[in-house]
This record gives sequence, structure tokens and C-alpha cells, in this order.
Amino acid sequence: MFVGGFDIDSFVLLAALLLIVGVMVTKFSSRLGMPSLILFILVGMLIGSDGLGIIYFDNAKQAQLVGIMALVIILFEGGTQTKWSTIRSVIWPSLSLATIGVLITSMLVGLAAKYIVDLTWMESFLLGAIVGSTDAAAVFASLKERNIKTKIASTMEAESGTNDPMAVFLTLVFIELITVNEPNYWLVFGSFFWQMGVGLIMGILLGKIASMSINRINLDSSGLYPIFALSFALLTYSVASLLNASGFLAVYVAALIIGNSELTYRHSIFRFNEGFAWMAQILMFIILGLLASPEQILSPSVIGSGLFLSAVLILIARPIATYLSILGMKYSTKEKLFLSWAGLRGAVPIVLATFAIVADVESGPMIFNVVFFIVLTSALIQGSSISLLSNKLGLSGPKKETPTHSLELISIGKANAEIIEFKTEENTSIVGKSLQDIDFPDSVLISAIVRDDELVTPYGETIIQENDFLYILVSRKEKNKLRHMLKR
Repeated sequence: MFVGGFDIDSFVLLAALLLIVGVMVTKFSSRLGMPSLILFILVGMLIGSDGLGIIYFDNAKQAQLVGIMALVIILFEGGTQTKWSTIRSVIWPSLSLATIGVLITSMLVGLAAKYIVDLTWMESFLLGAIVGSTDAAAVFASLKERNIKTKIASTMEAESGTNDPMAVFLTLVFIELITVNEPNYWLVFGSFFWQMGVGLIMGILLGKIASMSINRINLDSSGLYPIFALSFALLTYSVASLLNASGFLAVYVAALIIGNSELTYRHSIFRFNEGFAWMAQILMFIILGLLASPEQILSPSVIGSGLFLSAVLILIARPIATYLSILGMKYSTKEKLFLSWAGLRGAVPIVLATFAIVADVESGPMIFNVVFFIVLTSALIQGSSISLLSNKLGLSGPKKETPTHSLELISIGKANAEIIEFKTEENTSIVGKSLQDIDFPDSVLISAIVRDDELVTPYGETIIQENDFLYILVSRKEKNKLRHMLKR
């Protein structure tokens, strides 16, 4: 509900201003080394009823809906950008952190909550379950802005993309234990394996269907392909959820499969997803900021409880959970220390906290306020110090290379041809050879070469060098043959 009965034009103006502010805040946050989610939330709190009073919003169910939709979009974008080759080697430690780690963290925080917050045992463990998982939105955003070594970054990505099912499961379990007189314990614990198993299967199945559909359908407009791809993300979440499985896990797995497949209009799909995910993130955190009451969150009781539980989470629960989860696995002490510190909390705990309010848990508002404070503390303290800690521990990777040139990659639908980008490396077989000496498939044409940010016009005697960006026109039927040849 909008104060003063906003008309349509005023609402459109407000939406435009919020998006502009959100984009500017992102630039500002990167300069400060502060996670952008903090500033998005503060914008929401500023324009809310306890701030400037521009917007009054107190509907937890609507905030939950916005949060879930946004998380689906963010998980899908993060999953499509993740290379399977980089996370394959860390999949088991990541899954251990996403299950055993979340369980241990939840229990330790819940135990501490019982003695510091005025809650029952079940309500205390509910609070612990809500803050038990790291947040995909916060982790993906942090990794985009920082150069963390591949092994650690991949572990963080895979953990945050797969730990939502355990957190959601634990949250719903404790809500049921609180609200239902005689819960069926066998059904409750059996549902976890159903959620994980069916979520995984649906993600794989719909991911493969989506990849095949994108490549085989011939749409009249290239702008429809990104929308078509995104529709599969929403479809995957909804189908899995209707089967009482984990929609979040299904979306992330489907995104991994789609992102690691050969796709028509691949770059258009990725760029659209990136922009849309940023918009979803801005909207989600502003809405969650609107839902929060600064007066309640900054009350002495919430600050005291929140600081104590944040300290337990950051300094005790997360480190213990991390060390036990990856015990015996090939991680150095420095890597374990960094993973312990880098367990960022963000939108997921706040969205899960709305579950308690919607379910009419007696202490739901109190739990929401404490969780909100913990998220702010985690994002501010841990998020702002990730780069510093990675540098101190020697875990910073090489600077990410992004070409400063711009060339729109296209698929020529009617002609069944595409222009693809390929970057040569030291061990690429064609490096050091001239174009006329390379046995390309008949349909291949080297359209452009970008070397040291300068355009090189290709001709027969042009020698391919390391770190060249080749833009190659190829028919779709020869694309796989070309890629195989280039990667030999």
C-alpha cells in the first residue's frame, strides 16, 4: 500500500528513481568495498514508513513472493555462469557444507539463541535454521567483484547454490513442530531425501529439455531466446515445488546444465540474465528493507541479541561447521579459515524469516527482527573484509580479464549459422600457425581477431597468437567439430 494514494504516473516515476538509485548504489558500494545488498536494504528502510514515509509496506506474504521469485532469477543467472569444469572437483566438499555444515550451524546458533533470546527451544532452533545457510545472491555478487582463487570461489558458489534445500527443510520442520500438535516425525525427516532427490532429478531433466528446446526452436526474434530460457527457470522451480521437492536446488542444477551446454544466442541469454538478476536483486532487497522496521530492529533488545548471535554464528558456529564438514578433504588451514569467514548471509535468511510470520508463529516478528540484524551484521563485517582476508591469506587469484572491446555475438537463425567467440591460450593447438595452414571445416570463416584491444583484419598469412580473441562464423552443424578442433 502506498502512502497518499500514489497514482500510476507517480508509481512509475518512483520505480524509475529506485532503479536509478539501485544502479548508482552498486557503483558506490564497490568503491567502499561494501556489499551492495546493505545499501539496497538501507534504501528500502529509508523510504519506508519509519523513514521518509514515502511507502508503507507490511505484507510479509507479498515480500516472501517477491523474494522467492528474485532468488529463482538470481540462482538461475549464477548457475548458468558457473563452469562445471571448475566445480566438479569441489562438488563433494560443497555438498557436505551445504548439508552437514548447515545442520551444525543451525544447531549451534539455535542452542545459543535459547540462552540469549526469550524463545522456546523449538523457536530457538527455528531461528538457527533460518540463518543456517549462506546466501546465493550475496555470494554470487561478492565473487563477481573480487578475484578469489578458483578452488575457493567454486566451493563458495556450489555451497550457496545447493544449501537452500537444507535451510528450507529445517525451517519448515521447526515451524511444523511449533504449530502442529502431533507432527509425523518419519514423514518430516523422509521429506528431506524426497526434496533433495526429486529436486536434483527435476533439475537435470528440465535442464536438458531447456537446452534442447533453445537450440532446436527457430524464433523470429533473437530477443525471445533469453525470455524462453528464463521461463524454464520459473517452470523448473514451480514443477519441483508442486512435487514437494526443492525448487531452488532444481533451478540451480538446471542452470548448471543449461550454462554448460552449447546454446543458440548464448551471449544474448547470459547478458539478459545478468541484467535481470541485478534488477531482481535490487527489487528484492529494497522490498525486504521496506518490510523491516528500523525502530524495532535497532531496539536495544534486538541489537543485544543480534550482536551476540552474530558473534556466535561468525566466530564459533560457522568455523566449527566448516572444519567438520570438510574434515579429511584437501583444503589447507588458510582455505578452511577463509571458507569459515566467507559464509555470507543475505536474502535467503530474511525470506525464510517471513515463513515464521506467515505461519503465525508467536515469536515470528521477534525472530524476523533478530535475523534481519544478523544479516546486516554478516554482510557488513564479513562482506566488507573478504578481499582483505583473501589477500592476507594469499588466496587471491589472478585479475579477471574482461575484454574492453565490444562485438555483438549473433546467431543467424534463418541461415543456421552463428558467430562464436574463442580466446586462444598458450596450449591452444592453432597458436603460432597462420590461418591458411589451419584445417578449418569448410563452413568456417574467421570474421575478426581482437589482439591487445585492437582489431586485426584476418587474412591467409595472419599468425594466431596467445590471448587472441577470434570471432568465427560457422554453420551450426559444424560448430561442435570446430570447438573440438580448437580445444585439442
